[in-house]
Amino acid sequence: MALTRLTLRDFRNHGATRLDAMATFNVLTGENGAGKTNVLEAISLFAPGRGLRRAQPLDMAAANGAGGFAVAADLEHGTIALGTTTAPTAPNRRTVRINGAEGPSTRLAEWLSITWLTPAMDRLFAEGASARRRFVDRLVLTVEPAHARRATRYETALRERNRLLSDPAEPDPAWLDALEGQLAECGAAIAAARRTLVRRLDCAIAAEPDGPFARPLLAYTGETPDDAVALAAMLKDTRRRDRAAGRTLVGPHRDDLAVTMAAKNVPAEHCSTGEQKAMLISIVLAHAELGDDSARPRLLLLDEIAAHLDPLRRTALYARLAASGAQVWMTGTEPAPFADLPATATFWHVADGGVQRA
Repeated sequence: MALTRLTLRDFRNHGATRLDAMATFNVLTGENGAGKTNVLEAISLFAPGRGLRRAQPLDMAAANGAGGFAVAADLEHGTIALGTTTAPTAPNRRTVRINGAEGPSTRLAEWLSITWLTPAMDRLFAEGASARRRFVDRLVLTVEPAHARRATRYETALRERNRLLSDPAEPDPAWLDALEGQLAECGAAIAAARRTLVRRLDCAIAAEPDGPFARPLLAYTGETPDDAVALAAMLKDTRRRDRAAGRTLVGPHRDDLAVTMAAKNVPAEHCSTGEQKAMLISIVLAHAELGDDSARPRLLLLDEIAAHLDPLRRTALYARLAASGAQVWMTGTEPAPFADLPATATFWHVADGGVQRA
């Protein structure tokens, strides 16, 4: 079991919402705009980063509230308490507390493993590479919590190197050496973790029987080596080119995830929206079944996942989710598409920012 209690105060359209005694399968139903996805977004804030909408904290606070919000969760019947809040006096500064102690959001990955799939991700393969990198990093985080800290250190050093490169004055070579050392250490580890996960996913998907979901072929693409010494040498060798461009042109921030539909041997970006969604579901399901050596609870947030699936695919989806061992949260406008879930599933009705057990 993962979450056993969730409370929202002045979060989006939820003034005061509390959910207790969650099950392995949790289904939120209600009309569009009732606040179902807002509950999933609140849960997603217990993963490093900005949540499934990537919103600013100010935008998450209730419009009719005092200007701040609070989201709290209990794990394992109160053994672990997580919280995240903003204050009216600093509405864009979100704080995180773990068992009452304030800490960086990167530490959340040590306690929970959270993955999500939302309608906004349906055209992930047709959009820019940055969205696919975030998608891969989210998947890596669920099996390697240290990935969040490496990514933060890498982004900090990258911004500073880019600042020096774009400065009209000649950068101090010693300072560049130090920055590139940090970039190389973190960047090589980031690339290695991504490659390892993509290989594992590709093998897991290849082992699945044909259907009912489309089979994607995965490859991690980019020039970033997995070796820190090699990456440091590349960064030093490309200083002149990067200075002319005003930015760093090599590293994991430039890499990508290549996806091909196996049945047609066609890149995912050239497939239909429905085919892209089917491949995305295949990836998320394969990831949910990878397993994790840690004892961290796993959560899977699936927004409107059943709406466009036929009965055969819905049944297959629920069976694989049950086998994954994750706590699953799903949303839909009505309960009917979830009829094949186990009898132990808990249904919640959401209306006007309030949640009641159905």
